[in-house]
Amino acid sequence: MLCLQIVAAGANGYVTKKSKNRNTGNLLIINAQKPSTHTLKIRIIKQRKAVQVTAVRYASKPRLVKPKPGYGISYRRIVHFPEEYTVKPLEVTNLAGRDPDSGRIVAKGIGGGIKHKYHWIAWIRDGPTEGPPQEEKVIQIIDCGCRTAHVALVAVGDKVKYILATENMKAGDIIKTSRNLPRIPVRANEGDAYLLGALPLGTIVHCIEKEPGQGGVYIHAAGTYGTILRKQDDRIVIQMPSKRLFSFDEHCMAVVGRLSNVDHGSTPIGSPQRNRWLGNRPRSGLWKRKDGRHGRKIRPPKPVKEIHARKKFPLPAIVMTMTP
Repeated sequence: MLCLQIVAAGANGYVTKKSKNRNTGNLLIINAQKPSTHTLKIRIIKQRKAVQVTAVRYASKPRLVKPKPGYGISYRRIVHFPEEYTVKPLEVTNLAGRDPDSGRIVAKGIGGGIKHKYHWIAWIRDGPTEGPPQEEKVIQIIDCGCRTAHVALVAVGDKVKYILATENMKAGDIIKTSRNLPRIPVRANEGDAYLLGALPLGTIVHCIEKEPGQGGVYIHAAGTYGTILRKQDDRIVIQMPSKRLFSFDEHCMAVVGRLSNVDHGSTPIGSPQRNRWLGNRPRSGLWKRKDGRHGRKIRPPKPVKEIHARKKFPLPAIVMTMTP
């Protein structure tokens, strides 16, 4: 029988213990005793405090849903973008792998590190659709702590902007940008931005647009590049750094050349402290010798396998007849 005990204080000072049957709903009085006034006050105060503490804990800890990593969401930092584009380094808020809404840890390998400012990249390389291409001048090459590739400060007219620097780009270079689709492929130099349909086969490119006018979406990491393999009608097939083949519209813009900081992937970190400077937390306790993820597993021994000599099976007799 499932019972629920209820303690109630009556008006006469008696504390009555009752037992309620959950199945039948009958309420049975077990006993009634009259404790001292001091004991009764202590019990009532404790019950009130327990109710208040429970209510405060429930109100201060609402049910928050812990997000899952992935889905293109970065839990490393939040960049505070202004309303208008600027080349001034932007302030950031490091998240240390936590969800900014719930405050719960999502990515355990992120935390600490040097707080870098963010350089806002102008992903859209826009140029004239007819006539000669637009010329831009490289002012300075900058190391950005929020990305692996270097950043180039470029001036065009009375405006300045940041773009991703190529492998051999240096201050003083003149780069060209055009959205013209000529009949004959152009001979582009490193850092120039043209339509995919205007570039010859075998050209290495980066910062490729997903849709015309959207801005560079693909191939941003240091030392990476894509290769134009072939043309199919109005589509351009490009081999990505992952060796996969993507087909783009011929009116999508792309920047010629390989991205800078080629040695980034092959440079050793060198020390655990430098790894902390990069914002990576150590994850200890993953490996155990006997029962860890990559450790030795203790399993029961396999049963005894009986080894017998191979039996000689007699061959079936061949019966020959004269009838077909």
